[in-house]
Amino acid sequence: MEQDKQPYMSKELDEETLFIVSQTFKALSDPTRIRILHLLFEGEHSVNEIAESLSLLQSTVSHQLRFLKNLRLVKFRREGTSLFYSCDDDHVMDILKQTIEHANHH
Repeated sequence: MEQDKQPYMSKELDEETLFIVSQTFKALSDPTRIRILHLLFEGEHSVNEIAESLSLLQSTVSHQLRFLKNLRLVKFRREGTSLFYSCDDDHVMDILKQTIEHANHH
């Protein structure tokens, strides 16, 4: 298995890749964003549903969702005046799921 990773891991990282990776980890380092992503892992939710479920202000949720959307970790669809958010990156959601499982393992 280690041999399969060698060609990928031996590539030099360009500045754009480094920036995206660091921003992704920054997104996953914030407890509020983790809670939002964890909720969205279960399915699509409106901003109001997220705010209510997590006992957060709507403005806080909107701010965090904007950050996550800019990183393409979440996407949205509009229905009337409401925005419904869902996960947009299975790779990052897998990392989050595995990290939560790791934390629960201890």
